[in-house]
Amino acid sequence: MSIVEVKVPQLSESVAEATMLTWKKKAGEAVAVDEILIEIETDKVVLEVPAPSAGVLAEIVQPDGATVVADQLIAKIDTEGKASAAAPATAPAAAPAPAAAAAAATGGAKSDVAMPAAAKLLADNNLKTSDVAGTGKDGRVTKGDVLGAVASGAKPAAAVAAPAAKPALPQVAAPASAPDLGERPEQRVPMSRLRARIAERLLQSQSTNAILTTFNEVNMAPVMELRKRFQDSFTKEHGVKLGFMSFFVKAAVHALKKYPVINASVDGNDILYHGYFDIGIAVGSPRGLVVPILRNADQMSFADIEKKIAEYGKKAQDGKLGIEEMTGGTFSISNGGTFGSMLSTPIINPPQSAILGVHATKDRAVVENGQIVIRPMNYLAMSYDHRIIDGREAVLGLVAMKEALEDPSRLLFDI
Repeated sequence: MSIVEVKVPQLSESVAEATMLTWKKKAGEAVAVDEILIEIETDKVVLEVPAPSAGVLAEIVQPDGATVVADQLIAKIDTEGKASAAAPATAPAAAPAPAAAAAAATGGAKSDVAMPAAAKLLADNNLKTSDVAGTGKDGRVTKGDVLGAVASGAKPAAAVAAPAAKPALPQVAAPASAPDLGERPEQRVPMSRLRARIAERLLQSQSTNAILTTFNEVNMAPVMELRKRFQDSFTKEHGVKLGFMSFFVKAAVHALKKYPVINASVDGNDILYHGYFDIGIAVGSPRGLVVPILRNADQMSFADIEKKIAEYGKKAQDGKLGIEEMTGGTFSISNGGTFGSMLSTPIINPPQSAILGVHATKDRAVVENGQIVIRPMNYLAMSYDHRIIDGREAVLGLVAMKEALEDPSRLLFDI
């Protein structure tokens, strides 16, 4: 027997521990080299653990849900072993289902089990499970079975066998059809590490930053006209669609260059000015909100930005974002307009000092040259840390973004 150990991969310096998710293989099953055995969740990303060698999964040391640290032993692979075909096949037979056990004890009779909502209806109508034909799994009586039986005039078996005893209190006749009482299910689910980390960082942001939000509106007609004019040629040339986000990124970088304090962060009693522009793009994923970084966004073309955002979106959906892709950032953009948001006050992503909130573009009545006209308007919201960013810089920074979007030629001449 030759044993190869499977260990937890290296975690980020800021990540002390991780949680085992679900094993994709069982002990005794064959595994191929580099086949994914399990995924491990940290407070930032989900890491895949591949099989270091081919063979048989001899032992699972750490079960689903266990808390582990870097380099910890979680499983063993026997590189000379053979998979046991009988083990998986016989495992379910070890513990017969409760319904099957009950049926065996009663000589194969149908299960005398009612679902919770059905059990209450049975009691309300003085019925037993034996009075109703169950159509649920393993013959279980469902809520629908009881409602149907009551509607068809089903009576308690005891009432058919013998006259009921004289009641001590007046009885109210049951209605012809029982009311639909509905169900009020609850489910307690522990937060994932990512969700817990999001909650922690949001509370940290609220408690450590002096957050203030400034608003402005922008006429998106010039950007929409550019997209319509160049969309086909842009897609043909670069293999990706020209979206709105690249314009917002370019406009943000344009403003950050004019007002560097918006791109700065607080470090103790110092203000740390960054000579680079790493823009975080908030992306929704099945696990929660993640913010991958467009590094050196000032050096990226429109096509580079669109391609990178598309790549991050795909990775976020698949849970493939790496720690290095979400570390750092000097400014963030959150696009709630994707989901139809009209206005919001975004929360700063520490240790950054500002964030831009983008919303849905809608046709609205505005006044131009004394005339009421219809324009596609978008409300912009920039939250900033008032400890280092004064209202003047915040307002002028947002105005610079507005001007760049309403006249994109400014981006060409950096004015």
